[in-house]
Amino acid sequence: MTEKDEVIQWLTPEWPAPPQIKAFSTTRLGGFSEHAFKSMNLGDHVGDHADKVAKNRATITSNLSLPDEPYWLKQVHSNKVVQVCDSSSGSEEADGSFTRQTSKVCVVLTADCLPILISNKAGTTVAAIHAGWRGLANGIVEVALGALGLPHESLLVWLGPAIGPTKFEVGDDVKAIFAKKTYNTDIAFKSKTKNKWMLDIYQLARYNLNHYGVEHIYGGDQCTHSQSDKYFSYRRDGVTGRMASLIWINAN
Repeated sequence: MTEKDEVIQWLTPEWPAPPQIKAFSTTRLGGFSEHAFKSMNLGDHVGDHADKVAKNRATITSNLSLPDEPYWLKQVHSNKVVQVCDSSSGSEEADGSFTRQTSKVCVVLTADCLPILISNKAGTTVAAIHAGWRGLANGIVEVALGALGLPHESLLVWLGPAIGPTKFEVGDDVKAIFAKKTYNTDIAFKSKTKNKWMLDIYQLARYNLNHYGVEHIYGGDQCTHSQSDKYFSYRRDGVTGRMASLIWINAN
């Protein structure tokens, strides 16, 4: 048995993106990390050994045929979205990135929060967004759409693996935040007990995107919390790894 005894697995979005658009979301399978981070942990900020993370990142670069080093961000649940271009150096504090250049890989890390991948129908612009409930409340979707500067009806969106609607318990405070922002909270919040709600982050994101005229939305059918054999989950495990959701425009 080798040090890496699992086969790498990933999700490929089922969406009508042009052929030059390449997008993937990794699972926890097929890497070198051990214990709580077993095995394809791609987060370098969670307490895993740096050499293991480096090996894991090298593995996805090879297996997914990445054209360049992904533009890794320092994610802080903000609404900051940055553009990736030839002069970009990485490690910027932000929660989303976009590019109009070929071979520039936008990426976000998650372990319950919602990764949102975006392409326009022409395949000339892509984006990766880290959208937990705080990011959605802070306006990450609105900022990203504004940064892209494209007609919203021209956009394709894929919702990657996040915590499912039966596992995401929040309090009255979270619901109140979205109510103040005039969200239709009945769509995404279901009463559990007094002062507690089950939040459907997929529905929350869809509502937000629809509000801004984005109609073509795909994915949103996984649960990181429930599928422990496939995904990392911060809510489930506390100390855990991170998956990556990546998108780029192929040069060929």
